[in-house]
Amino acid sequence: MTKNNSANNNPVLTFEGGKYNVNELSNDTKEIIKGLQIAETQLKMYEDTLKLLSIGRNSLANQLREKLKEYE
Repeated sequence: MTKNNSANNNPVLTFEGGKYNVNELSNDTKEIIKGLQIAETQLKMYEDTLKLLSIGRNSLANQLREKLKEYE
């Protein structure tokens, strides 16, 4: 789903191969689009959070690995 603004300020929604003039859509439909945009933003944020957690976990595992070498 993408929402493009053309030079004449008529935003176009591209969704599943179709193109729709946003100004011609109902308010209910526009609210759904806003909800999808928010969901996409949240998904990206949480994906980034998961990546950071994974990096942190790997770093801790590496630190533990180094400390455990003292006991071998």
